Amino acid sequence: MARQEFRQQKASAGFTLIEVMIVVAIVGILAAIAYPSYTEFVRRGQRAEARTVLLEAAQFMQRFYAANDRYDQTRDGTAVELPGSLQASPAEGTPRYTIELADGLSATGYTLQAVPAGSMVGDRCGTLTLNNRGQRNVDGASATAAECWK
Repeated sequence: MARQEFRQQKASAGFTLIEVMIVVAIVGILAAIAYPSYTEFVRRGQRAEARTVLLEAAQFMQRFYAANDRYDQTRDGTAVELPGSLQASPAEGTPRYTIELADGLSATGYTLQAVPAGSMVGDRCGTLTLNNRGQRNVDGASATAAECWK
């Protein structure tokens, strides 16, 4: 009788190698499914922040136009330049987007662009653009402008 009790206690003392391997496999499968969704969620948040900075830069450009009657320079001929807080997204820390005036700046129009930098290089939305007419677009993207600007 003592032998049977000893065998029952020994059999239930821990996990077998196969049980541990099954648990590891399940955790691996869940991680393989969850990680890409998580990274896309983070990238979507970083794009939202870049869009916000682009819209703030557009407001700056509209105020600049109201004060100078043109987008490209002041009344005394000084070229327009975005304030430091509007040149990167986020404004502090490692930039994920560089905000700049695209080529083609003129007295009557501008195009702002948010160029991916750092961890956002290779993002499916590429470079976000916004012009003086409020037109929103993307350059070098595998996704549509509607998907990237929502």
